[in-house]
Amino acid sequence: MRIAMPLDEGKLAEHFGHCEQFAFVDVEAETGTIQKMEAAEPPSHAPGVLPKWLADHGADVIIAAGMGSRAQGLFAEQGIRTVIGAPAHTPENLVAAYVADTLETGDNLCDH
Repeated sequence: MRIAMPLDEGKLAEHFGHCEQFAFVDVEAETGTIQKMEAAEPPSHAPGVLPKWLADHGADVIIAAGMGSRAQGLFAEQGIRTVIGAPAHTPENLVAAYVADTLETGDNLCDH
């Protein structure tokens, strides 16, 4: 399983489409063990670009603080699950909570 998330200063970014980089975390699905983590600079923000870019990078799950409904639909079309309302923690902490099914989410911080 490959989990992606937008980052600013090493923690989950509040605004999905305007982050410094994306973390890609490869997780052994059965054990929840992180196998590999890497970061990549995203392409310029434009409608519909990130879902395809993240799909091309093999993402199965996106963890985000906020995301517009159109983007959520585009990810669904790519077969990528979105988890919205996550707190601003490090990728390691977010992935550990996600695989343990203890990730607490709140409101979607995006209003468009």
